[in-house]
Amino acid sequence: MNTLWAPWRLAYLQGAAAESAPVVEPAVWRPGADRDCFLCRAAAAGPEHDRSLGVVERTAASLVIVNRFPYGGGHLLVAPLDHHGELDHLGDATLLDLQRQLSRWCRLVRASLHCAGFNIGLNLGSVAGAGVPGHLHWHLLPRWPGDVNFMPALCGVRVISQALDALWEQLTAAAAADPLP
Repeated sequence: MNTLWAPWRLAYLQGAAAESAPVVEPAVWRPGADRDCFLCRAAAAGPEHDRSLGVVERTAASLVIVNRFPYGGGHLLVAPLDHHGELDHLGDATLLDLQRQLSRWCRLVRASLHCAGFNIGLNLGSVAGAGVPGHLHWHLLPRWPGDVNFMPALCGVRVISQALDALWEQLTAAAAADPLP
């Protein structure tokens, strides 16, 4: 029998995800921020906390963050900086920025992780599966041929083959080599 080591999943499975989040207290919060929201915390924290919070990129309107409880390897979240739970609460400039980030990170992840495709999803509201219903965020999930294997179906387990910190290093290096336009 093989051992699958994914210690970051335990807090999520036990329902203690909030308690396991890195403790960073921003000096200044964004207007309307929810202090219990990990995305609001990451948006308000300075770049010196990006690694511990998993932020791989920031723009004037959005952030891209490594999912601490990934569905698969390379799973990213793309979110507006501000705490909004509905698409119609976002301005045109923010919507455009978010779509540009999704496009950019598909390109960067494809080049860096050599994936063959992506699932991109947005869950609106808790009944639709939103784990953070008050703060919109798109899931960007890289896919490879054969990654839908027997583990989820037979064992109820997903295999994540890369440590989250190693993923952060790989993706921030890719972003640095390809600066924003």
